[in-house]
Amino acid sequence: MNVTSAQLAQIAGGRPDKSNINSIVVALTEYGPKTGLDKPHRLAQFIAQIAHESGGFKYDREIWGPTAAQRGYEGRKDLGNTVKGDGKKFAGRGPIQLTGRGNVTRFHKWCVAEGLDPPDFIKTPDLINTDPWEGLSAIWYWHVGNPTGKSLNVFADKNDIEMITRRINGGLNGYEDRLRLYTRAGLVLEGYAPTAVREFQTAAQKAGFLPKGKDQLDGIAGPKTRAALHMAMANGNAVAAAPVTQQVDIQSPGKGVADAATGAGIGAAGVGGALQSLQEQLTPFSSAGGWIGRLVVILIIVGALLTVGGLAWRWWANRRKKQMVAALNAPEVEVEV
Repeated sequence: MNVTSAQLAQIAGGRPDKSNINSIVVALTEYGPKTGLDKPHRLAQFIAQIAHESGGFKYDREIWGPTAAQRGYEGRKDLGNTVKGDGKKFAGRGPIQLTGRGNVTRFHKWCVAEGLDPPDFIKTPDLINTDPWEGLSAIWYWHVGNPTGKSLNVFADKNDIEMITRRINGGLNGYEDRLRLYTRAGLVLEGYAPTAVREFQTAAQKAGFLPKGKDQLDGIAGPKTRAALHMAMANGNAVAAAPVTQQVDIQSPGKGVADAATGAGIGAAGVGGALQSLQEQLTPFSSAGGWIGRLVVILIIVGALLTVGGLAWRWWANRRKKQMVAALNAPEVEVEV
């Protein structure tokens, strides 16, 4: 599946940088299918991690202090920082914060091997933050650039958010936020609002992805809900949200009392039909179907009564009109006095 800029903005919340989001969309559109990131359950994990690393897609480079940790970049052999000044020069860039001369060099070599024509990232690391390289740097790290040298999809397939976090962060910094973003990503990719946890739980329970019981519909995204999200996405949108329907008002002709009455009947029947359609869409996802069904019956009955009443009124009015015309056109009768 392809993710859109609007979906990424929903997942991040707040005020993400549009150019950062667009860079990710550009890269995923081209390289997502090639690296297995076209499957929703993997994509949700990927998005959650890069959304956290980039501060909700607000930043595409590490904010330099320098902090104590940043001063420690200098001379770190595990980052490939072998030249004086490498620490600051190769500070984090891109949505996944690609850091160190070694990582930047490997990313460049991978791009060349893929038949691309990358600029000289070693000479000018800021070029990583241009399209399509910015979004591609995160895909590369996920695919082969991480410490395992293998795709993190293997952990995404197991819904192992902790292990993915360790491979990207080196520890569990910001773990709770990564879990929160995973939930938002999963909901959005399934067609829900990013906070519609209870709505998803209701649908997931009916699909058998959550245990039975009202206590499971608590609106809290815990381990069971995240597991249900994973199963839903891995099973091909099995509990995707109902499509949003647009209600179109039906206007009556509106001529006179009779037309107004019959128009009201048509309008009521039309609304009844719209509600019946809505009932069919909502039935698998909530308990709203029952009261909508009763309202449909009432509106259809009211509509029928208004229609019959309007037709009767029109018949009576036409008959009365004919009688008046006949009376007015009758010949005058002389009366003897």
